[in-house]
Amino acid sequence: MRRSKEPSQARSSGKARWAMVAAMTLAAAAPMAGQASEPTAPRHVGTRRIVVSLPDRRLALVEDGRVLKIYPVAVGAPASPSPSGEFKIAHRIPHPTYYAPGIVIPPGKANPLGTRWLGLSVRGYGIHGTNEPHSIGRRASHGCIRMRNRDVEELFELVRAGDVVEVHAGRTVQAAQIFGSGAAPAGRPVPPRQAAAPVVVAAVAGQL
Repeated sequence: MRRSKEPSQARSSGKARWAMVAAMTLAAAAPMAGQASEPTAPRHVGTRRIVVSLPDRRLALVEDGRVLKIYPVAVGAPASPSPSGEFKIAHRIPHPTYYAPGIVIPPGKANPLGTRWLGLSVRGYGIHGTNEPHSIGRRASHGCIRMRNRDVEELFELVRAGDVVEVHAGRTVQAAQIFGSGAAPAGRPVPPRQAAAPVVVAAVAGQL
């Protein structure tokens, strides 16, 4: 009888040990899952793209050839110009943390990225909010496209990862159609896109 009980006890001990390992694994995985999670990307039926005119210091959201929104922005300063070309939104981060060599600034009023970050497919650059709203409309950033927090929060909900972002360094026909009169009403038609010239940019982390 003693021998018949030993396997049962061993199985019970084995089950308890596996249960403990499983619980520890889940406990360790939970924080990682929380850090990796992102808000659900918004859904829109049409094809949306962002068009930025550096000379006009304005950003337009275009859907299927029609302007939906236009926002004033700050662009790169003469010493740190914004990259031009065609990119894509690589990721969307609400309440971002700012990282630079030796500096970490958590979300809040002092954060240079403001309340939203739309990272571009060119490393180190993005569209984001700001803690310096007086800089909007100027050539004042380190290369990124700055927006007022309320504007970037609205734009954040209207775009998704993979949407195209065109940044024009000069006055193209398309940019003139969108931004030429200073205020394009919703529904203004936009001519077909021109092919963007290839651009090579050396970017570093912490661009603003």
